[in-house]
Amino acid sequence: MPLVDHLALTVDDVPAAASQFEPVLLALGYTRSDAGSVVFWTCPGESELIFYPAREPDAGPHRHGRVGWPHLAFAVDSRAEVDRLHEIAVGAGWTTVRDPKPYPRFTPRYYASFVEDTNGIRIEFMHNPPRGSSD
Repeated sequence: MPLVDHLALTVDDVPAAASQFEPVLLALGYTRSDAGSVVFWTCPGESELIFYPAREPDAGPHRHGRVGWPHLAFAVDSRAEVDRLHEIAVGAGWTTVRDPKPYPRFTPRYYASFVEDTNGIRIEFMHNPPRGSSD
């Protein structure tokens, strides 16, 4: 069972945000649906990600470290997949916050990258294999 059924994000410009997220979410296996001013992404058996337009113009971007959602982490199957998704995101206009690298302060096996979109929404691609695995 997924940890979260769905996550809704408010963005300044839904089409622009969807365009920036699309290469990343397609690479993760999500499919896109449009419903009026809302765009949502689904992955079979997983959570749904929904974009809503901001109620107030120019209310963003979100600033990391302020009250709100710090980041969303996508667990992937390998370090190579972290690297691949990072490159896809950067190619789609995301800003690198932290390049892919090990994070031994989390666990000795933790490998991740962090990127941020034009709305200030930060995502992480992470690989943290079980203790004793060869990866």
